[in-house]
Amino acid sequence: MDKQQEYVLRTVEERDVHFIRLWFTDVVGFLKSVAITASELENAFTEGIGFDGSSIDGFARVQEADMLVVPDASTFQVLPWRPEEQGVARMFCDILTPDGQPFSADPRYVLKRTLARAADLGFTFYVHPEMEFFLFEDAESTVPLDNGSYFDMTPLDVQQDFRRQTIGMLERMGIPVEFSHHEVAPSQHEIDLRFADALSMADNIMTFRLVVKETALQRGIYATFMPKPLEGEWGNAMHLHLSLFEGDTNAFHDPSDDNHLSPTAKAFTAGLLHHAREITAVTNQWVNSYKRLTARLHGPLPTGEAPVFVAWGPSNRSALIRVPGYKPRKGASTRIEYRSPDPACNPYLAFAVILSAGLKGIEEGYELTDESEDNTFEMTAAERAAEDIERLPASLGEALKIMESSELVAETLGEHLFAYFLANKRHEWEEYSAHVTQFELDRYLPLL
Repeated sequence: MDKQQEYVLRTVEERDVHFIRLWFTDVVGFLKSVAITASELENAFTEGIGFDGSSIDGFARVQEADMLVVPDASTFQVLPWRPEEQGVARMFCDILTPDGQPFSADPRYVLKRTLARAADLGFTFYVHPEMEFFLFEDAESTVPLDNGSYFDMTPLDVQQDFRRQTIGMLERMGIPVEFSHHEVAPSQHEIDLRFADALSMADNIMTFRLVVKETALQRGIYATFMPKPLEGEWGNAMHLHLSLFEGDTNAFHDPSDDNHLSPTAKAFTAGLLHHAREITAVTNQWVNSYKRLTARLHGPLPTGEAPVFVAWGPSNRSALIRVPGYKPRKGASTRIEYRSPDPACNPYLAFAVILSAGLKGIEEGYELTDESEDNTFEMTAAERAAEDIERLPASLGEALKIMESSELVAETLGEHLFAYFLANKRHEWEEYSAHVTQFELDRYLPLL
C-alpha cells in the first residue's frame, strides 16, 4: 500500500467518514457510483470491488461481465453537501479486468493512455474549461429565473448566491475556480475552472456537473448542461483553453511570433483543425448538440457564437480555434481555445481525441493554414471555399458518418469503445429521425 492510500485511510478515520463513493463513468459520460463502508476501503485499495460490467453501457458482454473498480487515492475528497455527522467521501476509480489489467473501454483509461503518448514526446497536456449551464424553475420546464444577459448583476439575484455556494463547494473539494458570471442568455451562467492537467480536469468536470446539480436541488431549482435548451437563445458551450508544457516551460509559447505561437503550437493547432470534423461526434455527442452548432446557419443572427466553420484566428470568436490575447507578455498563458465542445460530452473521451488530433499534427508536421481575420458567419460560400474553410457536421448523423471512417478516432478510443460509441449514437440518431416533432405538427398539419 502506497503513502497516498495510507493517508486516505488515516483521514477517513480521523474525520469519521462513514461511506466512500467509488466513482467512474460509462462510455457516454454518465457518472456511476458504488458506495462502500470505511471498513471495506483497505480491501478496495488492495483487491478492488467487483461489479457486473455487462450492466454498464458499453463496458462488456454478459460472458465477459466481471470487472473491478479500484479507487485512485489521489482523488479522495469529502463531499461537502453531506451532513458532517454522516461523513461521505468520494474517489474516482480505474476499471480493471479480473486479471488486474486496465479495461480498454474505460473512458478514464482511454485518456490516460493518450496522455502517456504525449508524455513519451515530453509533453504534459493542460486544460482550462469555461463551463456554461442554465438554471430553470424545474426539470419539466425551461422557464428561466431571470432575463439577464452577459455580465449582468441584477438586484436580489438569487443566482449570485447560487454561484457563490457552488464555488464554495468546489473549492472545499480542491477544485479551484478562476471566475464566474452571468452569461448571455436568460438564466445562463458560466463558471471557469482554473487550469489543470487533463486527467485531473476531466475528474473535476465530472465533479463540477454533480456539484452544480446538487446545489440547484438544495435551492429547489434545476440546473442543466443541455447544449441548446432554449430556442432562439445562446446555447451551453464548454470552450477549452489548451496548452502543452515541457516540464515548467510552455511548449506553445514563442515571443518572436506575431501570435506568440511556437512551431509546436502551430502544428498542434493544424492537427486539431485537420481532424476537427472527425472528432466532433465525441466532443458534441448528442442530437441536441447540433442545434447549438448550426444556430448561426439558420434564422436570425443573435443566437450565439458557436463555431460552424473549421478556421482559426487570433481573438476571432467566429472561428473554431482562436488564440486568446489577454496576457501576451506572460509566456505561461499562451494557449489556444477550442470552441466547439459542449459541457454534456464525456470529458475523458473528448480530451483524448482532442489531444490525439493535436499530437498527430506535431508528429506528422502538419502546416497551419493562414489565419482567418474575417467573421466566418458573414463570409459567402465562395469566400469560404476560396480559403478552403470546411463546415463542422450539421447533425449527429453526419458527424457519425465522418467519425466512422476516422483512423485517428478508432485508434484513440480502441476497437471496443469505438464500435459501441458508434452503435449507441446511431440508435439515438435513428430514434430522433423517426420522432414526429411539434415543429412538424405546427407546420404541416394545417396544410397537408
